[in-house]
Amino acid sequence: MTTTPDARPALRERTHAWGDPRATAAAARESDGLTFLRRMAAGEFPAAPIAGTLGFTILEAEHGRVVFGLEPDEFHFNPIGSVHGGVFATLLDSAAGCAVHSTLPAGTAYTSLDLSVKFLRGLGVDSGPVRCEGLVVHLGGRTALAEARLTDGAGRLCAHATSSCLLFRPAAA
Repeated sequence: MTTTPDARPALRERTHAWGDPRATAAAARESDGLTFLRRMAAGEFPAAPIAGTLGFTILEAEHGRVVFGLEPDEFHFNPIGSVHGGVFATLLDSAAGCAVHSTLPAGTAYTSLDLSVKFLRGLGVDSGPVRCEGLVVHLGGRTALAEARLTDGAGRLCAHATSSCLLFRPAAA
């Protein structure tokens, strides 16, 4: 740990801001998932507050596939000096869920039912830009299955996840 000359730990600070999540959620309901995600990536809608908190962004969005990017930093660390597993899980859950979202028509919502994560390699500030790619494996009428892969700056697999999502389709008129 870095200390000041009088042996106190050096203080680091970070601030961030976020847009109204209710406005973003309303926009998500009015657009098909892929269009919404692309518009969010372009900055037309605020990102989810968790994306600002952790500092990740949408890099790519296509039907059934979404890629997030993150630059690991000290504020992601656990007490032993590596990126916390919760950061991994948040990226994996976001990529898998948004991959499912990219396939949905306007008015259809989803929520994660489960997330199974396998941690394979640690991350630190020297890991380079991280990519987390989510892919839809199966899209059904009530549920969807997606997987996500988290890779470091050298393209090495750091974690893998599968996620089931429950779909909330609008009632037929």
